[in-house]
Amino acid sequence: MNVLLVFVVAVHIAVCIVLIFVVLLQQGRSADLAGAFGGQGSQTAFGPRAAANVLTRLTTWAAIVFMFTSISLTVLMVRTGSGSHSVLDSSKPAPVSAPAKSGK
Repeated sequence: MNVLLVFVVAVHIAVCIVLIFVVLLQQGRSADLAGAFGGQGSQTAFGPRAAANVLTRLTTWAAIVFMFTSISLTVLMVRTGSGSHSVLDSSKPAPVSAPAKSGK
């Protein structure tokens, strides 16, 4: 079970890094210099639409894998017992103060 947890954490970290880079590589609509002046837009190696489609699909698949690894990590942590306690179990209750007395 521990090997599976390490594997899912490694995949999760890799997908996080890929997702960050893919989102940062994407441009907004007409975000290049030619778009500022009403131009057609610059041509890339794939063409302006093909590059956007590749990045959009890669973003979608990276987001799907990210969600599955997040859910898998939650389930694995609960099953191993290391994530079965709550942070609130070790907290101390707030002190109860007496109500203020009126001066009348």
